[in-house]
Amino acid sequence: SIVIVGGHDRMHCRYKEICGKYGCKCKVFTQFPANFKNQIGSPDMVIVFTGTVAHKMVGVASEQAQKTGAVLKHCHSSSGSALQEALNEISEALAQSKRLFAVLSPYVQERKNKLAFAFFLCFLEQIA
Repeated sequence: SIVIVGGHDRMHCRYKEICGKYGCKCKVFTQFPANFKNQIGSPDMVIVFTGTVAHKMVGVASEQAQKTGAVLKHCHSSSGSALQEALNEISEALAQSKRLFAVLSPYVQERKNKLAFAFFLCFLEQIA
């Protein structure tokens, strides 16, 4: 799931439509609701449109992303194409990590290759 913070009210449905094309559910917060911290929940990713959001919302969203281990992505533009670029970037990183895992997993599972195992552990730390 994805949480989008900021953006334009008129783009609310478009943001949801774009996320749907990537097979993601999303919550969109273009305004600062009363119970924002609790409404964010535990998403996999938080996208913050920094050009159209209150500083306080950025702080709360960043704090919640860090607390829940969500990926935090800042985008200056709040356009549909900026959202697509962010989702493409994350999709590509995920695909690369899956390919890397497929290559390293036989070595890691058997722990025969200590270098591959060490590399894999460093990689996991970076994406966590």
